[in-house]
Amino acid sequence: MTSGKKLPDMIPEKDDIIRFIPQRAPFVMVDKIITSEDGKTITSFFIREDNIFSQDGFFREPGMIENIAQTVAAGRGYEGAKENNPPQIGYIGSIKALKIHFFPKVNSEIRTEVCILNQVLNFTSVSGKIISEDKIAAELELVIAVS
Repeated sequence: MTSGKKLPDMIPEKDDIIRFIPQRAPFVMVDKIITSEDGKTITSFFIREDNIFSQDGFFREPGMIENIAQTVAAGRGYEGAKENNPPQIGYIGSIKALKIHFFPKVNSEIRTEVCILNQVLNFTSVSGKIISEDKIAAELELVIAVS
């Protein structure tokens, strides 16, 4: 486990993640917040075969990008929930330096890490990476615009 504040079994069921993100099924691409502190959030996600972004036994690019974006949303939603604020709706403004090293397999769990790089007004720049089988599957930088 990386350093940071571990959440006390705050999200024991998959359905509970929706307290922290604006997305709803079948578009939920995170299951659990592992940690969220000081601009860094780590989530986990079990890739099911029936996931809308699974194809030919693998989790594909759109799902990987959305998983990273939803990890940002989960971290922000967790912080907002401390003050009883609902999750904010955000939009991917830009994608930079996307590197797909390999596609994670269905029926496996990925861990996603995001770090806030910069925030100006309603725009947040983050770096993100997906870890699968102890290897980096994908990495990128995103700009998220919050409405």
